[in-house]
Amino acid sequence: MKMVMAVIKPFKLDDVREALTAIGVEGLTVTEVRGFGRQKGRTDVSSGSASEYTPTFLPKVKIEVAIADNLEKKAIEAIRKAANTGRIGDGKIFVYDLSSAMRIRTGETADEAL
Repeated sequence: MKMVMAVIKPFKLDDVREALTAIGVEGLTVTEVRGFGRQKGRTDVSSGSASEYTPTFLPKVKIEVAIADNLEKKAIEAIRKAANTGRIGDGKIFVYDLSSAMRIRTGETADEAL
């Protein structure tokens, strides 16, 4: 099993949710977050700017989805395509191993719990 975590622009959330649903993902968790990346929160980066700049925390959405191993590549590509605007700050996707999962209601474990 894998945990896929993506940080994206908030207005792309519905597109990403639809793309994940289309490949068979049955649930996800969404958290409103704030942060910055390489551009320190600037949306109008000009090359050669040597002036000091205080980072600005931009609103983002963090999506977390637990998936079976066989969906990893499909999920990554679905998120990448759906979240892409071609502009700075489109976000990041992180994947890490998920050692166990359990559905609280039924006690199902592993892939059956997803």
